[in-house]
Amino acid sequence: MAIYFYKVWQPYGCFSNFSEHAIFIQGAYWSTVEHYYQAQKFVDTEYEAVIPVIHKVGTPEEAASLGRCSTRKPHPEWDIRKTEVMRKAVLTKFITHADIRDILLSTGDRLLVEDSARDYFWGCGADRSGQNHLGKILMSVREEIRNLLPLSIGVRNISNKP
Repeated sequence: MAIYFYKVWQPYGCFSNFSEHAIFIQGAYWSTVEHYYQAQKFVDTEYEAVIPVIHKVGTPEEAASLGRCSTRKPHPEWDIRKTEVMRKAVLTKFITHADIRDILLSTGDRLLVEDSARDYFWGCGADRSGQNHLGKILMSVREEIRNLLPLSIGVRNISNKP
């Protein structure tokens, strides 16, 4: 059975990029994954001045609004970069916070789906035909953490014998 998530106050809300789980990445603390993600759109562009503004805003909703403003154009390669940027941020979030890492691992092998009616790239869209890239990233991160966990506590993963 799939796990659908979206709002931070709902079950599995910690899977949302808006959840208040700070990350330290590329030498800076970011309040949420959403803050970091939205700022990365403008790296190496004429709009870099907005990056510290996004960094400082109080909510992920404000960060998203600044990042989605149509007067600023993201880096020309953003569509190529965005999935990897998101993956690094999500991995950092779940490695950093043990409480939500445990929640992610508790999902076993269940399908994770961002239940966004409007987003057909990161979520499933209104008709559930979306690409669900955030869910796919979370499942990939879940698997990576599973593989890293035995190493981080000094236990060898016997199924990966040389």
